[in-house]
Amino acid sequence: MENITIIGSGTMGHSIALSLAGGGLSAKVYCINNKAAKDAEQEVKKKLKTMTAHQVITDIDEESIFKYIQFTTNLEDALSGTSFIIEAITENLNLKRKLFDDISGYLNEDTVLASNTSGFLPSELSQNYKYPEQFAVAHFWNPAHLIPLVEIVPSVKTSEKTVQRIKILLEKINKKPIVLKKEITGFIGNRLQYAMFREAQYLLDNGYADKEDIDASVTHSIGRRYPVTGPLMTADMGGLDVFSAISDYLFKELSSQEQSGETISNLVNQGKFGIKNGEGFYEWNQEFSERVNRERDRVLLNFLEQDKTGD
Repeated sequence: MENITIIGSGTMGHSIALSLAGGGLSAKVYCINNKAAKDAEQEVKKKLKTMTAHQVITDIDEESIFKYIQFTTNLEDALSGTSFIIEAITENLNLKRKLFDDISGYLNEDTVLASNTSGFLPSELSQNYKYPEQFAVAHFWNPAHLIPLVEIVPSVKTSEKTVQRIKILLEKINKKPIVLKKEITGFIGNRLQYAMFREAQYLLDNGYADKEDIDASVTHSIGRRYPVTGPLMTADMGGLDVFSAISDYLFKELSSQEQSGETISNLVNQGKFGIKNGEGFYEWNQEFSERVNRERDRVLLNFLEQDKTGD
């Protein structure tokens, strides 16, 4: 059994901790300060309540959850006796590298260090790390307690033993680990996601459709199909001759822009960042935000219920 430490208690950190607890595994979670610890504790309670209501988690309640999750603001305490670290701090390459340097003195050659980065290469992150053989990326998807996929990305120096330890831990908590054969920026999921996002920006910027219809074209079509058949299986089912022919004439028409589009750039320059501060492509008042989050969680929880029952 691994002794698990999560460094970072924000959006991803506390959500990963809840995933571990749901699978019967304990973790210490390092928080940068007392406020961060209190916020994370409240978020865990709120998410747990929703998951137990849907019977995704049935054997943990609010009273027992913190037998599995221990929040601490003492880094030395968080690292004491650890054998497996999940790093979930701010997505900043230099900050992550500094953290790895700071904690290396507490670790040994048997300690697995897995970064939850969304896209940095493991070779970049572990460039100066003392134990690169025990380092890999384990990219959980947000919300981590509801999305099964975790991308395991080894560097050329990562040992097979490290990959297998990460994979075994993830399978114990009912995640779907996938292992990349070699590292690539953005991994698999974000490369696919951002290819679609680039095209969505292009369609919006050039006036082909409103944002609502662009989003609906996904949620009411391929978004319904992809949970069962991914892009390659979908092509098999539609006929590779058909998909190849469409690719031949459509690929050259798709966006190839190398930077963010005009609309999103203007919004960012105006300080409009989306749900985090109330306005982005959409206006996120409290009622709208709660409704969208509630609907997203309902759909994701339904998937988890189906996974659990095997239906």
